[in-house]
Amino acid sequence: MGDAEIENEIQSKGLTAARVTPADVEANIDTEWYFTGADAVQHYFVPGACLNMESPLNQLTFCVLVLKNGFTVTGESACASPENFDAELGRKIARTNAVNKVWPLMGYALKQSLLSGTVV
Repeated sequence: MGDAEIENEIQSKGLTAARVTPADVEANIDTEWYFTGADAVQHYFVPGACLNMESPLNQLTFCVLVLKNGFTVTGESACASPENFDAELGRKIARTNAVNKVWPLMGYALKQSLLSGTVV
C-alpha cells in the first residue's frame, strides 16, 4: 500500500488530528540532487577517471533531499545485475528511500510542537 492509498484510508476514517501528510513531506523538500557512485568518484576523487557501465559504481544511485530548514537526508538504490540497471528507476527508488527518512523527522517535530503547545 502506497502513501496515496494510506492517505485516502486515513481521510475516509475521519482521522483529522494533527499529523504529517504526504503533502507536508513534499512541501518540506526544498531541492533534490541525484548522482551515481561513478559520478562522485569521477568528479571528487579521480577527476577524468573513466568507469565503464558495468562498474558497480555506475549502478549505485544516490538522492540527496535538502529540506526547507537546510537539513539533508539521503537515499540510495543499487541493482545486483548490471543488465537490470535503469537510471530513471534508480532515481525513483533512491528518492523513495530518502523520503522515507523524512517522515520520522517530521513526526518527531510535530510531536515536539504538540508537547509544547505550539502546533500551527
